[in-house]
Amino acid sequence: MADEAKAKGNAAFSAGDFSAAVRHFSEAIELAPTNHVLYSNRSAAYASLHQYSEALVDAEKTVELKPDWPKGYSRLGAAHLGLGEHEAAVLAYKKGLEIDPSNEALKSGLADAQSAASRSRPAPPPNPFANVFSGPEMWAKLTADPTTRAFLQQPDFLNIMQEIQRNPNSINVYLKDQRVMAALGVLLNLKMHNTAGEEGDIPEASSPPVERKRAAEAEPVKEPEPEPEPMEVTEDEKEAKEKKLQAQKEKEAGNAAYKKKDFEKAINHYSKALELDDEDISFLTNRAAVYLEMGKYEDCIKDCDKAVERGRELRSDFKMIARALTRKGTAYVKLAKCSKDYDIAIETFQKALTEHRNPDTLKKLNDAEKAKKDLEQQEYFDPKIADEEREKGNEYFKQQKYPEAVKHYTESLRRNPKDAKAYSNRAACYTKLGALPEGLKDADKCIELDPTFVKGYTRKGAIQFFMKEYEKAMETYQEGLKHDPKNQELLDGIRRCVEQERQAKAMQDPEIQNILTDPVMRQVLTDFQENPKAAQEHTKNPMVMNKIQKLISAGIVQMR
Repeated sequence: MADEAKAKGNAAFSAGDFSAAVRHFSEAIELAPTNHVLYSNRSAAYASLHQYSEALVDAEKTVELKPDWPKGYSRLGAAHLGLGEHEAAVLAYKKGLEIDPSNEALKSGLADAQSAASRSRPAPPPNPFANVFSGPEMWAKLTADPTTRAFLQQPDFLNIMQEIQRNPNSINVYLKDQRVMAALGVLLNLKMHNTAGEEGDIPEASSPPVERKRAAEAEPVKEPEPEPEPMEVTEDEKEAKEKKLQAQKEKEAGNAAYKKKDFEKAINHYSKALELDDEDISFLTNRAAVYLEMGKYEDCIKDCDKAVERGRELRSDFKMIARALTRKGTAYVKLAKCSKDYDIAIETFQKALTEHRNPDTLKKLNDAEKAKKDLEQQEYFDPKIADEEREKGNEYFKQQKYPEAVKHYTESLRRNPKDAKAYSNRAACYTKLGALPEGLKDADKCIELDPTFVKGYTRKGAIQFFMKEYEKAMETYQEGLKHDPKNQELLDGIRRCVEQERQAKAMQDPEIQNILTDPVMRQVLTDFQENPKAAQEHTKNPMVMNKIQKLISAGIVQMR
């Protein structure tokens, strides 16, 4: 039940529904209150809602439950950073790096925290945009505009605007968010140049991965048994002892024959050993090994079953029983003709591991599970049906029914896992749904399958752009241009990245901020948009044109 609630939480987080994610993770925590991963995931969801106090409580609980887990300190640092507790954030990230010095997320977080700490020391100058965001007029303007009206339905956007209204100096933190840029344009009565293309910005969504560790069973150490005192033995006991010695000699002879690949002779020796002594199941397991080598799999299975049954009667060493089960599982693998045939082999290997956790048995289990999965794919493989499913997905995509489209693209990939187009199309769906990590994974797979398919690069670049990883997006677009130098989508992608970086940097320039908040310049810009005659007069003013040229160079406005 906890795993089910956690899976729902991860799905909601990936879809950008952070409130639902918090609810599902809370349900999972009620069922598994000592699972550190659940607190970590809920901390991330709270942080995405800008509820940093709640995020801090969960991050501290994560570290308490699992103090040697680096990700817990990443959550702790992010929560402190969100609360403006920069020094505490720095300490948290450093603590995590002591555990995992190569962790990139912790390194990046530490750099952000140190940067924020250094910025927080001197008092910042008053922000020229303060008046723009003050009073109820801001909400009225945003509601009146059709673009920003849609943004007001998004909880994270509301939180950002409320934060800027409380602290206008915080706007610089959010200038890379296209929604904030659009809102600023509406409040300044300007048509800001949008570099995000027709699709607009998509909120970041990531799904923290869930980590699991399997504890290996410790083998009990047998204390050495004391030597028995010499005692008189009866004739029957003497005969039984001689038989056991003779049985061991037969076993050794069988082992020697087995090494020489003289399998028939080895079977004869092991069989004689069994006749002499039926209390040593190694004779059965060794004969089963010979049958396995000879391809007599049914005989191998019979001997292994006898060994397990007899071993339990004699309370034999659990390692011997595990060995018999492992050989039986190997025989079933050899007999497998279809994916379902692997089920009994997998079950047998699992039983063997409950007796003794042997690395060789574990490898055989993993190999059997992989072979079953591969065979299932081969049995399910049908390129014709795959194409049909992909076309169904395309139709749903055109109707903007993205979850249904994902379902059909997924079925298409099950039918044909090598179809790069299906991965590309599903990546586009995930992008529309805000599931950016899943989309990025599909785009990477698309490029891996067909490095010359430029659509894969446009998909990947767009996702990286939405994730605000502009440098990585630029590299992706440039890689795509190696295969199609004149591709317009790739060229447009590079242009958007350059403009976004330039625009975000420019908006932090005090001179640009002063120009945009100057009432005279705001009227001039309005005239350029609405009053051509007045605009013509403005062009004769060198000072006005100098300021307009600076806005154009910064990518804030465009002249047509």
